Amino acid sequence: MRKKRYHPPGVPPGTLTPLEDAVVPKGMHVIHYTENAVEEVDVARAEDVAPFRQKPGVTWVNVDGLGDVELIAGLGEVFELHPLALEDVLNLPQRPKVDVYDNHLYVVLGILHYEKELMSEQASMFVGRNFVVTFQEDVGDCLDPIRERLRKGTGNLRRLGADYLMHAILDAILDHYFPYLERLGERVEDLEDRVVGSPERGAIAEIHDLKRQLVYLRRCAWPLRDAVDALLRGDSPFVKPPTRLYLRDCYDHVVHILDVIQTYREIASSLVDVYLSSISNRLNQVMKVLTVIATIFMPLTFLAGVYGMNFRHLPEVEWHWGYLAFWLVIVGITLFMLWLFRRKGWLGKGDGP
Repeated sequence: MRKKRYHPPGVPPGTLTPLEDAVVPKGMHVIHYTENAVEEVDVARAEDVAPFRQKPGVTWVNVDGLGDVELIAGLGEVFELHPLALEDVLNLPQRPKVDVYDNHLYVVLGILHYEKELMSEQASMFVGRNFVVTFQEDVGDCLDPIRERLRKGTGNLRRLGADYLMHAILDAILDHYFPYLERLGERVEDLEDRVVGSPERGAIAEIHDLKRQLVYLRRCAWPLRDAVDALLRGDSPFVKPPTRLYLRDCYDHVVHILDVIQTYREIASSLVDVYLSSISNRLNQVMKVLTVIATIFMPLTFLAGVYGMNFRHLPEVEWHWGYLAFWLVIVGITLFMLWLFRRKGWLGKGDGP
């Protein structure tokens, strides 16, 4: 669903290669906070972030766009980020994962977007003792509620450290899955009603499109469980014990997301069988009606064929009431056969006598 962008083969490890179609960031958004104060500013150069490292508190630097390699390399020098991790920032798409380095964690996540089709944007996050650096492919994200919480100072976000900010970002990204899962659930219910009630020719194409999106969604969400589990059960010094309690909630969210996706996949798979059964049942109904009509007309056709012969001495041809009697017999046979078919359950809603 998304174009893969890799570095040219043979380049040395840790080489930052520019991406041709990457969004060029206009700058960086920096939020520096302590328990009692918060400072928010937009800067253009990596050198402008260095003074924040000397201040007590936590610094969060966010970059929207991966088109400025010099900016990414400059932030790597300021925060002493490992070159291999910086290379993974530009090597798209990466599988959600957690890498542990000497002075920071490197976390890869996927942010869902839906325009014409479902897409996953890679979000890279570096977590140190007093800093968090995030890189995103495009402008705009689902992290504005976290920024608002930092401005207002509500909850534990400003009181706890950088690892808790990492948890908040991870939790916001996971919560972003649920609105889309709700939309998928409504789509599944709508397809169920259409397939069972009045199956259309285009329904099978929609079912296959739904299954394709569910497979892609599962591919995005499945590695998140391993990544969150690595943060929860690892012994990294960058994740404090109080934060691990909150990471359990993130792990529960991932498991719930995977359970919902698996349920929808099973329903989508069964919808194909339901569709084929509905089409077959409708065909059977049509054939039953046609068979009943043909069966009713068999004796009528026989009588019409007998009295339609051009023999001069047919017994009833000269009878005065013959024409009326012919129609009375035909109508009587028709009504009798309709009554018999209905009694046996071949007509109407009955299943049998």
